[in-house]
Amino acid sequence: MKTVLITGASRGIGAATARLFAASGYAVAVNYRSSHKEAESLVNEITQSGGEALAVCADVSDEQEATAMIKTVLNRFGHLDVLIHNAGIAQQKLLTDVTNDEWHRMMGVHLDAAFYCCKAAIPSMINRKSGRILLVSSMWGERGASCEVPYSAAKAGLIGFTKALAKELGPSQITVNCVAPGVICTDMCAGFDENTIRELGDSTSLNRLGTPKDVADSLLFLASDHASFITGQVLGVDGGFIG
Repeated sequence: MKTVLITGASRGIGAATARLFAASGYAVAVNYRSSHKEAESLVNEITQSGGEALAVCADVSDEQEATAMIKTVLNRFGHLDVLIHNAGIAQQKLLTDVTNDEWHRMMGVHLDAAFYCCKAAIPSMINRKSGRILLVSSMWGERGASCEVPYSAAKAGLIGFTKALAKELGPSQITVNCVAPGVICTDMCAGFDENTIRELGDSTSLNRLGTPKDVADSLLFLASDHASFITGQVLGVDGGFIG
């Protein structure tokens, strides 16, 4: 059985991805930091459907916790086929109002976590000459968003991380790819009013917002054998955003 570890998997895109991979026959490690109830509920849902799943608590922006998480997954499943770094936070503020702690937290959850998780997972993948590493960036990492400079910078960093690591790991037959979602209906949209939601939907070629499953589908494809010759790429999952 193939295995996948998904960071930030208790809600939203991460939870949809966990469900989809489990339905596709993967053993799933569900990482969470504080949403214990949601993570355990998701694991129970998967196991009751005949799948195999494990909830792993870790702040992936902390090197020791991220490393321990990878060890826990390897000890439980014996190997790791797919690592998906999905954990993320968002913030809307003028750059001049962003504190140093907020800046470092943004970089920690997105970039430091990618470094720590990949560093810990790569050796076992190299030993097996096989693996998929997938990182969840954002269209704002490509376009930039006003009042979201730290977020845009962190997500842009994941794109550079992807392209460089793909070259490094290619000789070991490990692919590294990135998805860049547009506006997706998750908790991050909870503060938007109906008019804002409508305007955002109208800003896409498809005239709708994305769903967590839209992103999960793209991740499952990139993890599959159908994508074995795709690496170092950024796949936009944004409905043809034109706004």
